[in-house]
Amino acid sequence: MGIVLHDLAGDGDRRFSPYCWRIRMALAHKGLDYDTAPVTFSDIPGIGGGDHKTVPVLEDDGTFISESFDIACYLEEQYESRGTLFGGEGGKAACRFIESWANATLTPIIARACVKDIHDLIEEKDKPYFRETREKRLGGGLEDLQSQRDAHIENLHQALMPLHVMLGKQDWIGGIQPLYHDYIVFGTLQWPRVTSKVPLLKEDSRVAEWFERMLNLYDRLGAKMPARAA
Repeated sequence: MGIVLHDLAGDGDRRFSPYCWRIRMALAHKGLDYDTAPVTFSDIPGIGGGDHKTVPVLEDDGTFISESFDIACYLEEQYESRGTLFGGEGGKAACRFIESWANATLTPIIARACVKDIHDLIEEKDKPYFRETREKRLGGGLEDLQSQRDAHIENLHQALMPLHVMLGKQDWIGGIQPLYHDYIVFGTLQWPRVTSKVPLLKEDSRVAEWFERMLNLYDRLGAKMPARAA
């Protein structure tokens, strides 16, 4: 049966989940062939006849794994000979910090900057669920949150400053090569690129230069998904 990545899709088959992009890059890093199965929010609980609440869900010859970090660990262990995602146990521990920083700091800022744009590109049947859950989670109406986009973008630039400084000393978050550390942050920033009508990164920043190189990895895997602002 092979590997299938159950991947969140919006209007026009636009794949926008930051967590799914982390695993797309991890699969490419490992050189694994896989198929994608596009799902909407309302499809998620029925994946594989299970009771999943989020994507990505990876299906590997009948085995289902959910949660992006757990999937990365599975790929690292199951396909050990295909190049490391973490660079050892120390790298995995550092990666946990990168994931926590991205999820706790970057994701809420980006969500507030792009939440109405995301709402507008998902299927009609999912819009009431998305509006209710996101307004509760983010503490405001979608339109009101996104109306303050300029302030959110400035907050994002400040939050990315440690990465900007680090990239002055090395090319990749993983060091001499991209690792899952890079894929976590890439997925987080690919999300607004694919969903937002306004670019969020400073064009002349080291982060933007790194992000461009990330887009072009693995036969331009990330770049092949068009930017919504383009």
